[in-house]
Amino acid sequence: MKKKNLFVMALLLMASMAAQAGKIVTDSVSSLVLGATVKYNVYLPTGFEGGTKQYPVVYLLHGLTDDYTAWQEKGDMQAVADELIESGEACEMVIVMPCAGGPDVYGTWNGYFNMPGWNYEDFFFQEFMPAVEQKYRVIADKQHRAVMGLSMGGGGSTVYGQRYPGLFSSVYAMSAWLDSDEGEQRQPGVDDKMFLLMNAVKERSALRFVEEADDAAVEQLRTVKWFFDCGDDDILFDQSVEIYRLMRAKRIKSELRIRNGRHSWEYWHQSLRMALPFASGNFGR
Repeated sequence: MKKKNLFVMALLLMASMAAQAGKIVTDSVSSLVLGATVKYNVYLPTGFEGGTKQYPVVYLLHGLTDDYTAWQEKGDMQAVADELIESGEACEMVIVMPCAGGPDVYGTWNGYFNMPGWNYEDFFFQEFMPAVEQKYRVIADKQHRAVMGLSMGGGGSTVYGQRYPGLFSSVYAMSAWLDSDEGEQRQPGVDDKMFLLMNAVKERSALRFVEEADDAAVEQLRTVKWFFDCGDDDILFDQSVEIYRLMRAKRIKSELRIRNGRHSWEYWHQSLRMALPFASGNFGR
């Protein structure tokens, strides 16, 4: 009898958890800027469908060689978001995961910046954000919008926060790719998209941006909440430490968290558990 009661309780618990789970849907934006259709995933919290409530929005960016499915399939973000929202550690929010790449780094466009033949940054701000925020019920202002990501997406998040501080309340950068050398083209005259990406990251250097920021730019950077999170064995460790040092020298408040770990999904899965509450805590401020 006791076993039967435990089984019933387990079924009820599972049903309750399912009822409280959010939902991920796949959508797309047809871009005139890129001349392409760009897919994205969006996490919708429990109760979104059929309701009228407006929600804060997080733009969650993937890394090099991945696409819009990575955070769901490799980072288990739906389970993390459901758990944090259910526990009250994070508020209900819409989480948008755009596509900015793929596994063929030489033949596929990767990256969040403008480069010859692929003006992704223009697409993101002129077409993508307006389309998403019109279609899904989000509170479309600085106080209720955040951007975060890992590696290439961590660098993209940081640069977006730097260049568009009036749009984001917070930035959470995981293992961020913040600067680059010029790279080497595989063959002269070959359409080498990795080479173009490395140059774009160098041109948009987040480190140089802070170094060269004048008083007006510094004041704008202070309106954003910053968090840099990197493993002690990460290949990009020094860049996270350096941007924190540069910001501290200019009295731009930021958080730096160094944990045991490498450039891996194991690390970023745990990062997301800190990133969503960080964004949530800064909404409305």
